[in-house]
Amino acid sequence: MKIGIAQGNPAVGDIKGNLVKIKTLVLEGEKAGAEIILFPELFLSGYPPEDLLYNPSFLKDVELAVEEIRRISKTVKTAIVVGLPLKGKGKKLHNSVLVFNHGKTITRYDKIDLPNYGVFDECRYFSPGEPHQSGSCFTLNETTFGLTVCRDIWSGNNAPYSPLKQCDIILNLSSSPFYKEKYHKRIEIAANFAKHFGKKLIYANLVGGQDELVFDGNSIVCNEEGEVCAFYPPFQEGLFLYDTNNNKPVECKRDAYGDILEALKLGLQDYLSKNGFHEVVIGLSGGVDSALTAAIAALALGKERVKCVLMPSKFSSQGSVEHSMELAKNLGIETFTVPIEPMNASFLESLTPHFAGKPFDTTEENLQARLRGVTLMSFSNKFNWLLLTTGNKSEVSVGYCTLYGDMCGGYSLIKDLYKTEVYELCRFINKKHDNIIPEIIITKEPSAELREDQKDSDSLPDYDTLDAILTAYIEETQPIEEIIALVKNEKLVKRIIRLVDLNEYKRRQAPPGVKISSLAFGKDRRLPITNGYRQ
Repeated sequence: MKIGIAQGNPAVGDIKGNLVKIKTLVLEGEKAGAEIILFPELFLSGYPPEDLLYNPSFLKDVELAVEEIRRISKTVKTAIVVGLPLKGKGKKLHNSVLVFNHGKTITRYDKIDLPNYGVFDECRYFSPGEPHQSGSCFTLNETTFGLTVCRDIWSGNNAPYSPLKQCDIILNLSSSPFYKEKYHKRIEIAANFAKHFGKKLIYANLVGGQDELVFDGNSIVCNEEGEVCAFYPPFQEGLFLYDTNNNKPVECKRDAYGDILEALKLGLQDYLSKNGFHEVVIGLSGGVDSALTAAIAALALGKERVKCVLMPSKFSSQGSVEHSMELAKNLGIETFTVPIEPMNASFLESLTPHFAGKPFDTTEENLQARLRGVTLMSFSNKFNWLLLTTGNKSEVSVGYCTLYGDMCGGYSLIKDLYKTEVYELCRFINKKHDNIIPEIIITKEPSAELREDQKDSDSLPDYDTLDAILTAYIEETQPIEEIIALVKNEKLVKRIIRLVDLNEYKRRQAPPGVKISSLAFGKDRRLPITNGYRQ
């Protein structure tokens, strides 16, 4: 039997557009000889639909689309398995699966294990399906299939899934978002589930960007022994065929920074295409963060769609300007130069009478950052270019960034990359793309260049140490005593943790950006701004 895995890229809320994708992929699958086509979780609505699910008109449109899929199934020999939000008994809403064949709905399954942590809020919207529900299994062409949805296979091998023991093949419809190294965890989960039941497991995962989430595809098939016997391209939309006669184990290799780069590219591409933007603008400073952002944008969108603005001040080194121009030349992107010193002088002249007797401090530093933000937003408004901010997770964690300055923008591409990861990704890109980022940008000491001879090290520890503290505190939620034992500097650890806690108010005002880590700022980590707890 040939089974089609529709690793599709739906748009949340675009039911008509997603319906077109379903029809296109079904026709493609039938032409290729697929007897059944498996679409990912909530494909019809897009994932996650969030509070659209509270809109009665939206749910009505989903129901109308179900009728259209039923009509499509009349015209093809291929059975269609689709994930969608659907009301059930007592008008409860479920994360559901419908199976269509020859113009009929032959079964319905409702997801049992609803995730409610991190970026997942499924208990807010859905009721869980009943254990041992009759819709768990269906038979097609003498093969019995079992249905599961995403986390149904993550929660262990418990009794609610006992009907699967009657099946020949287990299907799993997933919308599992990317974070670094998650692919290996998925394989482990799927393999263990398949081996426990002694059944082949076909895992179809969503692909595409949705706000801060990126779905990486990476659909797989595990045989009865829990070995991966087929895997499909990451970060790539398409229909892929699996022949059930194929049972031979295959090796799955992934490159961590290769996956991170592809996730960032896809997240940016889809954020633009799904929100009506075509081009982006970036402020080039000569530093590593803006260089990485520009390089990823050029690789993702093409050089013609990336614009960069240089905004030197009296504190900008000649090297920074030259390095920015060298990068722009390497990438082939258009640049504009707008010196901010005249604007800065004018502001200071107006403010000096009111600041008399006060020394130069972060006020004057932040003024420069905000003038750059105003300049970039002006380009954004005038030409409808999406402004990409360039802050990284290390800086945003401790507030080493300026509200309404370098935090100005519509999308924060590298917001979930620590500074050490920024450097590693730059090196990875240079290795793959002929050193497009000038080496001097990667090796020179980082500086905001907002005052004379400024260095990041004036305010922060070295980034290896800082990122070790941040990772332990944010992602790993380690107790402060363990972090102190790791770093062996109690005063520093307490200062950094205090900075992280104090700067929640800044992060709440930051633009969205691609989730890369297991715990990103935003929906993953929801701490109160007004917070009296101290460690």
